Amino acid sequence: MNDAMTLSVRYFAGAAEAAGREAEEVALGPASTLGDLVAALGARGPALARVLAASSFLLDGVSARAEDRLEPGATLDVLPPFAGG
Repeated sequence: MNDAMTLSVRYFAGAAEAAGREAEEVALGPASTLGDLVAALGARGPALARVLAASSFLLDGVSARAEDRLEPGATLDVLPPFAGG
């Protein structure tokens, strides 16, 4: 039995540039939190880590925090700070 779960990550604006893609599927362990996912993504490189540190996150359309548990099949939106107003 495989305990890994998969979720979708969508990157917007500067986050997409730093990640080198607009979306991807990510596999994680069964009890992973948003903080776990952000740490794993940030380990890919300093540019992405910087953007993630300043970003807001929506988990299935709802504001999420580092301690929030992730669910299989969820969608995470990575929203970096936007310039202008």
